Amino acid sequence: MTSVANSAPDGYNFVITNVSLLTLAPTSNPKLGYDPLRDLVNIGYIAGSPMVFSVHPSTGIKTLAEFVAYAKKSDKPLTYSSSGVGSNGHLVAESFAQQAGIKIEHVPYKGAAQGLLDLVGGHIVFSSQTLTSSASQIRGGAIIPIAHTNAERIADYPDVPTFKELGYPDVVSTTWFSLSGPAGLPNEIVQKVNREIANAMAKPEVQRRLREDGLLTQTLSPADFRSFIQAETARWRPVIERVGLVGK
Repeated sequence: MTSVANSAPDGYNFVITNVSLLTLAPTSNPKLGYDPLRDLVNIGYIAGSPMVFSVHPSTGIKTLAEFVAYAKKSDKPLTYSSSGVGSNGHLVAESFAQQAGIKIEHVPYKGAAQGLLDLVGGHIVFSSQTLTSSASQIRGGAIIPIAHTNAERIADYPDVPTFKELGYPDVVSTTWFSLSGPAGLPNEIVQKVNREIANAMAKPEVQRRLREDGLLTQTLSPADFRSFIQAETARWRPVIERVGLVGK
């Protein structure tokens, strides 16, 4: 990030960015070393994956209502995996737990794979990971998805409900990916690259491959994407503050 932020704005230096790099990390760590809106030009939204709560089949849980009831009856907090402290999965789980009035215990990992393996092995009760990371285990029946954070059901996963339809309208989120470049990048380059992102994402074969792994696209202009980043930052700041991650 700092390498691209400090590079010449000549159209030859770009970086793949995401919700963590542009909103979550800068909010929790004011000394990160870059300002995502001052030091970068954020060119376009590529795709995003909703978070999905999944449980081990041995729990007998098949619905979100059963999950909440299970948690409330438990004499100890339910353990769950995410991709790390301050990740989207961590914040979504903590936000949901507060709304549902249940107790959970975060078991952070340095990525999705090990956390999912521990769920498959029955070492934790549930995971809060992206649908993309969880897709192969879900398709194989190793874990049971009970709800995801997209605003609407996903055609490739029609049987998995949304938190929104189950009575949690604020639990709508995606772990999104984007493309950024150094501040000062000429507008004609920004607009051209933004158009090329939109063209690439619109290809039927790309759409089909992305949907299989729970990745959803949307077209945003550079100006709209900047507003989107600001809205995401404002949305997650209270959650980050509530779980005590500011300055960590």
